[in-house]
Amino acid sequence: MAMAVFSHPRRHRVAVFARPDLLPIELGIVHQLFGQARAGASAEGEPLYEVATCALHAGAARTDGDFTVSIPHGPEALAEADTVIVLSSYDDYVQDTPELAAPLADALARIRPGTRIASICTGAFVLASAGLLDGHTATTHWRYTNLFSRLFPQVELDPDVLYTDAGNILTSAGCASGIDLCLHMIRRDHGTAVANDVARRTVVPPHREGGQVQYIRRPVPAVSAPATSAAREWALRHLHEPITLGQLAAREAMSVRNFNRRFRDEVGMTPMNWLIQQRVERARELLEESDLPVDQVAAQTGLGTAANLRQHFHSALGTSPSAYRATFRGSGAVQ
Repeated sequence: MAMAVFSHPRRHRVAVFARPDLLPIELGIVHQLFGQARAGASAEGEPLYEVATCALHAGAARTDGDFTVSIPHGPEALAEADTVIVLSSYDDYVQDTPELAAPLADALARIRPGTRIASICTGAFVLASAGLLDGHTATTHWRYTNLFSRLFPQVELDPDVLYTDAGNILTSAGCASGIDLCLHMIRRDHGTAVANDVARRTVVPPHREGGQVQYIRRPVPAVSAPATSAAREWALRHLHEPITLGQLAAREAMSVRNFNRRFRDEVGMTPMNWLIQQRVERARELLEESDLPVDQVAAQTGLGTAANLRQHFHSALGTSPSAYRATFRGSGAVQ
């Protein structure tokens, strides 16, 4: 009898499916983020996930660098997983045909119905070849969007987002956007506090988008945004108060015009749009973590009235505050 790949039955089981000439950064992203998720958003909490790496064959695997990594498991790990994440391959292994190679098809056939399946970067080609993306919106690395669209016309490709979420099928763009995707899944499973704790402890930007809409549009920010960071940090501490563009500019000793330009260059949106986004995010945290009435949530996030909160919440997430709270409370954590 074969030994089980996963040893902790109460933890959510994540199988990372590595492919030829894998990018080590993707492997590290998945292990680091899911491995840091703890119950109660505390370093002392029980680990919430167990992660196992697998491939078509166990053993040494080439990377896109000058070293190999040891893959401990074969495709049998896919049959035990609650979540399967398909990694990308380096250029020579990006397929140029819509057909799925037989060994890969056999491996994917081991995945149980209902398993959550995600891809990072060009891993979306594998999901599309398997028919898993048919009729869904998906994304992949911008270098391969034309090829992807030609091979898989039945998939609605959106090249302008960092990741997409169609329930149990998710895709991300470049390998770094795998960070956003993993934080999104952790948040879906266990809420804002756990996801933000993972982000803090791994020193990556906190996950700030996601929720009820099918796919998430998120401007890709600059690598760093030092010119407007003081204003943003101040605004986050005063979300419950009225905040004007002039106040934000004054925090950086800039004119309103110069501040607005620098902010758009660094963050990818206007200061006031960013402020609304942060207020909606804070409202979402309060809806998840408290029993405050909607009008008090609106007041504590600086959105003023319940009607104003509902308008901005629906615009950002495609649902109402009450429906969001009911859905989140009803779904609970993934076991």
